[in-house]
Amino acid sequence: MKKILSTLALAILTASAAFAGTESKKAVIPPVQEDLFRAGEFQIDASFAAMLGRYNGHNANGIGGNLGLNYFFTRYIGIGVDNTVGGGVGSGNHGAFDSLQGSLILRYPIDSLRLAPYALVGGGATWGKHFGQGNGSVGGGIEYRFTRNIGTFVDSRYLYGNNSLNSSLTRIGLRFSF
Repeated sequence: MKKILSTLALAILTASAAFAGTESKKAVIPPVQEDLFRAGEFQIDASFAAMLGRYNGHNANGIGGNLGLNYFFTRYIGIGVDNTVGGGVGSGNHGAFDSLQGSLILRYPIDSLRLAPYALVGGGATWGKHFGQGNGSVGGGIEYRFTRNIGTFVDSRYLYGNNSLNSSLTRIGLRFSF
């Protein structure tokens, strides 16, 4: 009986050693978080726009719409072009206006907040029924992303030039990114 118990004990110990070994580890791979604001990003803007200021001693106030195209070479640096068409409001204004602007865009994405504040510097042309001229522009804004491809933005830029052009152009709208 001792032989049987000894053999059984030896078999159990041998079998348990066969199952022993290093503990298997499962690698937990966190999901890849894609950047909301990307390099190589193409954007289309559609917005409401307002112009407020003076040109050659007259009011240059109006409201209208704006369409824009932007491209970002990196997450931080891009270029854009936009066109605003509107009608004058108030007395003493110059009537309808059009403002075509090109900009260098410098943004600072904060993905955790879904925000990207940005600065604009550039130039273009602003014209209407009784005026027209080239201009410089400088401004800033902020964008909020609902999803990776849809966001909202608000920005404002100061337009300056000869003939006492002194105006602001403010936009608020939707931005679609591809």
